[in-house]
Amino acid sequence: MQNNRVKILFVVITLSIFGFALNVAAQDRAPATDGLPKVLLIGDSISGGYTSHVIRLLKDKAQVQRIRGNAQHTGTGLEKIDQWLGDTQWDVIHFNWGLWDLCYRHPESKVQGRRDKVRGTLTTPIDVYEKNLDQLVTRLKKTDAKLIWAHTTVVPEGEAGRILGDDTRYNAAAARVMEKHGVPINDLNALTRAFGPELFSKPGDVHYSGTGYGKIAKQVADAIEAAIEK
Repeated sequence: MQNNRVKILFVVITLSIFGFALNVAAQDRAPATDGLPKVLLIGDSISGGYTSHVIRLLKDKAQVQRIRGNAQHTGTGLEKIDQWLGDTQWDVIHFNWGLWDLCYRHPESKVQGRRDKVRGTLTTPIDVYEKNLDQLVTRLKKTDAKLIWAHTTVVPEGEAGRILGDDTRYNAAAARVMEKHGVPINDLNALTRAFGPELFSKPGDVHYSGTGYGKIAKQVADAIEAAIEK
């Protein structure tokens, strides 16, 4: 009986060692996504809404990662860009600022985000927005990644803190910066301007339904894939 217990203990120890060795070997192997191009998404909550769809669409073609939190406005971008880029050698960076920049806010507003286009103060005047973008693109170009600018999505009628048409004005300013630096534009404004009401989260909201985000993600994924293949 004692001999059998010793044999059983020997087998258990042997299997444990073998299992440990396999686990170590597995950890040493590169993850399945290693070797794929590394893609960084920078943007506000709109990008947060389409990120999971983009990851799914590009799962066998790229490692897609979005910054943590919300990129907010260009002022935030200037403060945090180095932190977001980190030490990773990015192959493609798809980026946007705008909806926060062109938003009016008032400290006494009861609307979500303190939005108030009547009494509020504009977050970033358009001339400052253009200068900030120029600085941000200059920094992004130092990464040697392929850059893709995403035009700011549409401001719908009835939005509490944003003036109808400001998205067009701010995108025109962004286009001047991108032309100067040779950065291609993914025109998400033209895409979302054509959306029906069912693709928005609710009337007067800049956010989208799941289907809406899926459509935006398809255009984002296509732009990234085209950049990878160049």
